Amino acid sequence: MPSVVLEEPAPAQWHRVLTLLADVSLFVGTRSVWTQAATHRLPVAAVISVCYASILVCGVLTLVVRGSRSLARLDLCVLMTAMTLTLCAWIMLHSGGDEADLTTQAARELVAGHAVYGQPWPWLFDHGVALTPTVSGGYDFTYGYPPLALLLTAPLLWLGHGGAPATALSTGALLTGTVVLWRMLPVPWRSAATMACLGFAFLPSYGRLGYPAILAMALLVPVVVRWPRIGRGGRLGAAGVARAACLGAACAAQQLPWFLAPFLLAGIYAVRRGELGRRAGGLVVLRVVGVAVTVWLLINAYFFVHEPRTWLEGIALPLTQGAVLHGQGLVGVSLYLTNGGDRLDWYSHASMLLAAGLLALFVLFLRRLGPAATVLPWCAFYLATRSQDGYYLMMTPLWLAAAVTAPPEEFAGAWQPRPRLLSGPRRRPARLAAALLVLCPALVSAGIAVTGSPPLRMQVVAVRRAGPGVSRLALQVTNTSGRALAPHFTLTTGQGMDPYWSITRGPATLPAHTTARYELRPPSGRFGLPRSGVRIRLRAFTADPQTLSSTDARAALEPSG
Repeated sequence: MPSVVLEEPAPAQWHRVLTLLADVSLFVGTRSVWTQAATHRLPVAAVISVCYASILVCGVLTLVVRGSRSLARLDLCVLMTAMTLTLCAWIMLHSGGDEADLTTQAARELVAGHAVYGQPWPWLFDHGVALTPTVSGGYDFTYGYPPLALLLTAPLLWLGHGGAPATALSTGALLTGTVVLWRMLPVPWRSAATMACLGFAFLPSYGRLGYPAILAMALLVPVVVRWPRIGRGGRLGAAGVARAACLGAACAAQQLPWFLAPFLLAGIYAVRRGELGRRAGGLVVLRVVGVAVTVWLLINAYFFVHEPRTWLEGIALPLTQGAVLHGQGLVGVSLYLTNGGDRLDWYSHASMLLAAGLLALFVLFLRRLGPAATVLPWCAFYLATRSQDGYYLMMTPLWLAAAVTAPPEEFAGAWQPRPRLLSGPRRRPARLAAALLVLCPALVSAGIAVTGSPPLRMQVVAVRRAGPGVSRLALQVTNTSGRALAPHFTLTTGQGMDPYWSITRGPATLPAHTTARYELRPPSGRFGLPRSGVRIRLRAFTADPQTLSSTDARAALEPSG
């Protein structure tokens, strides 16, 4: 009797396209790494050239293979190519940035038995490492993250000086998180994990900078995949306990998971309450919280015992440090579109109110908003004083994980609080009014922030030159506000904040409604004028209250004639 050969089922066309897009995304940023490797490390350049061949071959085969299993094997090949390219990039660019230097130094201090939190290490920033200026006129030189990243960096200190150990940790965490996400997703969607985590060179660059948030993101991957099923039937099981532990560990790695956790816990409670009832649903959430908090406490225990005050201040530092405005969010109004404002604190108020409002909306309309649980928390950062896009980019793999494994069907039976007003015959306008009501405080706060006026009026009255640059600057400054202000001055030529200038003459505190003359010296002794057409902004920050005053200074600094 002749044997029957079963043919592989043909893959869906969208699966081919997804694999091809993941393959194409590996081209981004690869040439620059190859260029450096060809000059300094020929073996790495050779490996990258092989990866180019792999990308080309995978591109051809993706479009011609006929079976779904064959295409699944190509998904694995694309993943392996992406991981190889990520490792090659780390080999060439592993010195890291300020986050890596701080994490590595904290690990060294821990190994030496010294205190970690509240200890300034200014020498780490002597070689072009990015600084975080504060509105008080200083810089943040201390470690300001929960301790998991430094604990895991300590065994890697043998890798070398600088931030290399921390970049190795974050890059390794990114690769591990990618493999976990790839494995947990349904087969046709796996190339999306490769593309979101390793493609386009976005997240690998953050890994090479040593961001602890990459470790936190990797730990959140198993938590977010199929998260509405956590505690199904009223039992966590081994998998549920492990996912709760990962949530606690993520919160012990960086502060961003703190904003996601309330949304996940509220969602788990609503889904389980819809399935099991109020009491059983609440018990499931309590068990998840219990495991997560236990893990978090275990990771933090050493620091809680040995340096409790500085540890608490350190992990709260991003919320309390008073860093200057920075980012692509609403703060751009005060930074670039106007001359500043005297109500910068309201950006922070607006951000926190928006986070609370979005959580309230999430609870009220969970059946509709449940699939967006991994995206909603980051919307609040758009209104924050530090609204840089990294807060969104580093968590985008979680968006993908939820989109694929937590579809709207998972929330169809979820519990939603329904007061009589929201469930009556006029429920649609009532629900719209409720949504506007919970978001209104954040919108009002944002409006207050952007409509503030700069409290200081500044005018350049004298310039001392040193060749083509400026060595001294004299200002006439008028405090138009009703409060005494302590200004700190800087000149900026781009989107970031340059180091503060030293005040060589002038009052430290300028009383209300008074005018004074200030003389300033550049931090490096000379300020070089940028090319023609580059905007130069004279800025003055104050800490209490937080204000920003800016004025264009290009014309005043240009040599006459």
